[in-house]
Amino acid sequence: MNPTGRFAPSPTGPLHLGNLRTALVAWLTARSQRGRFLLRFEDLDPRRSRRGYEADQIADLSALGIDWDGEPVHQSQRATLYDDALSRLRADGRVYPCFCTRAEVREAASAPHGKLPEGAYPGTCAQLSERESWRRVRTGERHALRLRAEGERIAWADRLLGERQGLVDDFVLMRSDGVYSYQLAVVVDDAAQGIGDVVRGADLADSTPRQVLLQRLLDLPTPSYAHVPLVLGPTGRRLAKRDDGALLTGGHGRPAETLSWLAHSIGLAHNCEAVDTATALLTEFALDLVPRHSVKLC
Repeated sequence: MNPTGRFAPSPTGPLHLGNLRTALVAWLTARSQRGRFLLRFEDLDPRRSRRGYEADQIADLSALGIDWDGEPVHQSQRATLYDDALSRLRADGRVYPCFCTRAEVREAASAPHGKLPEGAYPGTCAQLSERESWRRVRTGERHALRLRAEGERIAWADRLLGERQGLVDDFVLMRSDGVYSYQLAVVVDDAAQGIGDVVRGADLADSTPRQVLLQRLLDLPTPSYAHVPLVLGPTGRRLAKRDDGALLTGGHGRPAETLSWLAHSIGLAHNCEAVDTATALLTEFALDLVPRHSVKLC
């Protein structure tokens, strides 16, 4: 098994405890196998990504003792790789232009359409002839590019969530503003960086069928997946940056106390004993210790 792991935050705000918990589990998974651990910034969206947030995220990870190998990678600098992948998919007839507005996409996704999951795009623009579609592209009509998924159903064994499966809709590969989608970029980057273990938040589990399908279409290896259950805020909802006590950046939390809470939440530091650095957790860590349910921030 390739033990290379990664943490790939978006620099669009500070990391909250849920993000840090996932980063810690990903780091422990890699380092407990004496593997490599990489840091990648998913900064594809230039309107929301900020280098200031990136610096804060690096500071928080370092404060907990989470380190990484080599320099952090930025998706904003890897467009050539995504261009090549998109060209391959297009050559195989798997890409089509979508001219739907956001309102039309919402309306189409809200309508019942057979076996596709709720909120899925039903392939409205896939019904256009190839000649008509690319004619409209050449005239400059605004469009996104979607994958022609052909109703593929994908199953995978998640190391934390168990056996899972999902039907893949015709999802976006490139937005109408020319920004590549998370789905395509993460698949290309994981393969290019040799990632063998993907450990990330459970909110991304539904993306896995899309990504496994892309891996198959692009002849890329499929890593193992482990989706860490979320941290909930005091109200029982998914943790948000605005929740009190959710942040470490800016003096809102103390690294040792934060790390002790994180360790306890993943089945370590049972008596809430103090933990000074993430390295102290390596000898006792096992992925099987991580609870299969969400944890609540009091």
